[in-house]
Amino acid sequence: MNKNQKSPIKAYARAGVDVDLGNRVKSGIHDKVKVTHGPEVLGKIGGFGGLFRPNFDGMADPVLVSSVDGVGTKLKIAFAVNRHDTVAQDLVNHCVNDIAVIGARPLFFLDYIGAGKLDPVVFKQLLAGFTKACKAAGCALIGGETAQMPGMYSAGEYDLAGTIVGVVDRPKLLDGSTIRPGDVIVGLASDGLHTNGYSLAREILFKKMRLKLDSRVESLRRPIGEELLRVHKNYQPLLASLPEGLLKGAAHITGGGLIDNLPRILPANCNAEIDPRSWSIPPLFQLLERGGKVDRTEMFQVFNMGIGMALVVAADRARELLKLTRGKRIGEIVAGKGEVEIRF
Repeated sequence: MNKNQKSPIKAYARAGVDVDLGNRVKSGIHDKVKVTHGPEVLGKIGGFGGLFRPNFDGMADPVLVSSVDGVGTKLKIAFAVNRHDTVAQDLVNHCVNDIAVIGARPLFFLDYIGAGKLDPVVFKQLLAGFTKACKAAGCALIGGETAQMPGMYSAGEYDLAGTIVGVVDRPKLLDGSTIRPGDVIVGLASDGLHTNGYSLAREILFKKMRLKLDSRVESLRRPIGEELLRVHKNYQPLLASLPEGLLKGAAHITGGGLIDNLPRILPANCNAEIDPRSWSIPPLFQLLERGGKVDRTEMFQVFNMGIGMALVVAADRARELLKLTRGKRIGEIVAGKGEVEIRF
């Protein structure tokens, strides 16, 4: 072929899947993500499987812990604002927190990106977000999947999912089995909505209240779009720094809020009694409650209400935990049936 002639468009590209574009977009990935790799990572990105040779020295009975999650309709905000690194960080941090509450530290993470057509700029931002969050979490990004699926997504949209694998020494497993009436519940502050409740939040803010992404509300420090894109906080380093045996249980407050997440760690004969006056509900949640005329109980079942992690500790060690975490005492464990009581 004459060098001045254009290459013919391939049949698959005409159908909407440009393999060559995919290869160009993904070129150089290994050099970008290797900052998350330690000596445990073997090989490089691009093989049929990621290779990780763990070192379990010092563990009596290592147990692998895994979790998979997505970012939900928070992606709609990322599409509208055209910023994509933060939702990638959200995905990593959400997964890290899910295994941290069991006492696990992360080992490696894998991502999935599905789109109608790959956008090199968007992909670069997503990869930067994954890398930043994995490096901060001490977690290797060892692989992923990028799928071009024309007709499955609207133009400019994509979906994200992530899988994490971590490890915990079985004698140190944090399962809530020692929780008893009289224990104290300590709440750690969230950074906004994290990754839950966005379908309702978008309905209230943009349809009912008719706000825009750049709207400024007196009670909020940032425009609405920036407020909604605040990154889901990673609590694992803080939890890992606590003295061994201090915690009796931990719950990541995600979809379902305090009402549905705390029961996941409660013994059958215990209830969690929460006093919502013990911390300041952040202005964004107050705005959503007023603007949407949402029942207070439902607010606590949809949103985290300013508490991203709930920790259970013996009463005689509560002061120690509060000092180490700078959290708030938000309730206590009482006799019951494995339920949550919000004392409005």
